Amino acid sequence: MTGLFDRELGQLQAAHLARLRRQVQPAVAPADLAAHDEALRATTYLIDGKVRLSFGGNDYLGLSQHPALLAAAHEAINRYGVGATASPLVCGHSPEHEALEWELAERVGLPRALYFYAGYAANVGAVPALVSRGDAIFSDALNHACLIDGIRLSRADSHVVPHADLGALAQALKASTARRKLVITDAVFSMDGNVADVPALLELCERHDAWLMIDDAHGFGVLGAHGEGTLAHHGIAGVNGVSPAWRGRLDRLIYMGTLGKAAGVAGAFVAGEPSMIEWLMQKARTYMFATAAPAMVAAPLRAALRVMNDEPQRRAHLDALRQRLREGVRAARLPWALMPSETAIQPLVIGSNEDALAVMDRLDEQGVWVPAIRPPTVPEGTARLRISLSAAHTLEQVDQLVTALAQASRSRQLKQA
Repeated sequence: MTGLFDRELGQLQAAHLARLRRQVQPAVAPADLAAHDEALRATTYLIDGKVRLSFGGNDYLGLSQHPALLAAAHEAINRYGVGATASPLVCGHSPEHEALEWELAERVGLPRALYFYAGYAANVGAVPALVSRGDAIFSDALNHACLIDGIRLSRADSHVVPHADLGALAQALKASTARRKLVITDAVFSMDGNVADVPALLELCERHDAWLMIDDAHGFGVLGAHGEGTLAHHGIAGVNGVSPAWRGRLDRLIYMGTLGKAAGVAGAFVAGEPSMIEWLMQKARTYMFATAAPAMVAAPLRAALRVMNDEPQRRAHLDALRQRLREGVRAARLPWALMPSETAIQPLVIGSNEDALAVMDRLDEQGVWVPAIRPPTVPEGTARLRISLSAAHTLEQVDQLVTALAQASRSRQLKQA
């Protein structure tokens, strides 16, 4: 039996598709955090024992090391301990969880929210609770794996729609005779960085009597004037409530956001109409049958929401970093191009798996960590470096990355994407 695994692992290696797990920890000690130490801890890591400047995580606002979040976690540990002990429906729902849910709902401008211990769990649990056999799901071709797995578990008829193709989606919705129709899309696509046209998707769902579920894992905290996410980015809803143009029209919207990226901690939430959220609480198996995240996670998340509101300069700096990177890459005349993206995700398409790994290794030799992303995460022939910016980065660190990329392009003859 083990021979089978050995052969298949060998095939992965030969195709340059094997993944390597690394040991990662902040390179700066946590004692007496000053403002500069906080930024260093969010960007500079010991990776397998070597100091590296990292552009690999999703800590978009640099909140994972923020003193206010650390203090909130310590206070919650002292009050609640380190474990939730049971499902939220048994005895795992604390006052911190309750307050967090209402604060999340208020931030995205929707009536009610439900907190899950992980983003994967939120999607894998929510989709089968919403639709089942006899229903139809219309899924963007580049949706995240957790949405795809939720779709499979639902047993609904699945229709994969070409990426961001509103015309193809309209045709598929019109042709469907399913009793319930659910359109599912990433709000910000995790490997491309582009933003879904949520207003157009909502209009289509209104026209064809469908629900719309958006996964705002990479938009929440980053997009919108106050970091409310993609809904605010499109002027639909946010901390000031629902826009008059959309008032009374969002009963078909299911909003999911994750809290382990820009919010800097862990978990996720689903927000929307109260009856829909109540249904998920009663029926989502990943909510009902899993031990809840501890209060020591919920408390720093509440602190993260306050920081998002009180420190808008983090989002402004993040945008400045994005512009600096794109200008630097253009000026360096690299043989590879950045994909169009207005978000913290800046993918540099290399092409082959082998070349993407080679560029990653050349950067690593220069003390810069950017992960190579390969199929099946991205389509064949589009292996890339997924450059992930954080508000904790400095302009000088972005310049360091560009210099390292230029050096990598000269150090080995690589194919052009």
